Amino acid sequence: MKAKDMREKSVDELEKELLELRKAQFSLRMQQATQQLTNTAAMRATRRDIARIKTLLREKGVRK
Repeated sequence: MKAKDMREKSVDELEKELLELRKAQFSLRMQQATQQLTNTAAMRATRRDIARIKTLLREKGVRK
């Protein structure tokens, strides 16, 4: 997801998206551990999306 799209979301929506991405990241880590992960680029994309959301939350003054 692009940062431009994320900036239009409210704080509650960003926090909900962050929770979903963390669950997805956990799932990807488990797939990697069991040798079932086929798309390794998904881990990188998920990690970067999490960082983008954290940055936006910090810019909005929610997270410290």
